[in-house]
Amino acid sequence: MKSDTRQSHDEYVKALTDISRAITSDLFLEDLLKLIVMVTANVTGVAICSLWLIEEIDGRPKIRLKATQAIAPEYVKDRSLNLTEGVVGYVATTKRPLIIKNVLKSKRFKEKEMARKLGLISMLSVPLEVKEEKVIGVLNCFTSEPHDFSETEVNLITAVSNQAALAILNAELVVKTKVIQEELETRKIIDRAKEIIMHRRGMKGDEAYRWIQKKSMDSRKSMRQVADAILLSEEFYHT
Repeated sequence: MKSDTRQSHDEYVKALTDISRAITSDLFLEDLLKLIVMVTANVTGVAICSLWLIEEIDGRPKIRLKATQAIAPEYVKDRSLNLTEGVVGYVATTKRPLIIKNVLKSKRFKEKEMARKLGLISMLSVPLEVKEEKVIGVLNCFTSEPHDFSETEVNLITAVSNQAALAILNAELVVKTKVIQEELETRKIIDRAKEIIMHRRGMKGDEAYRWIQKKSMDSRKSMRQVADAILLSEEFYHT
């Protein structure tokens, strides 16, 4: 960890600023998560920073590793845990930071073989928390030497993680909004294509819809692609 208090504080402020800018950016979620772990690792000087998010997997809430600045394949590999498992599960459910002086001696820390290979010793894990105490994930910081995380360090990293949580929620909202807009646009195009088929073939609305649906299945193209083709042919027909 970086020792100069004034310098560290200034760097944490810069980290908050960088992540704040990301809130209003058009970064994809994957790129945003990579930015968060890289910024956090750089300002803290930790060996590894990792970010986990809570997801619904097979109808059950789990916490999945989403990003790390570590290069080692032992740590990069995709994996998920139940919310009752490990350090990340504990921090996500208790909504409190957890400090472990030596992960190799901790019963709660499950990945001791990985820690040995990467030379990890101390750990700070903080919840990614947004308003109304909702936790969406966990941010982990590992050191390669024994380290006593101070209250100031915990508070600063918690501030970074909470700002990161807002950025993540914003990115997810942008993605959902784009998906909804695309769905609405697709619906409009299919409706216009349906009207053309109704006029051309003297069909009722549900018959025209099924006709487009069958063309989609037969051609192995999406209904949007079939509808686009119908609209294009109609445009050529009237030129």
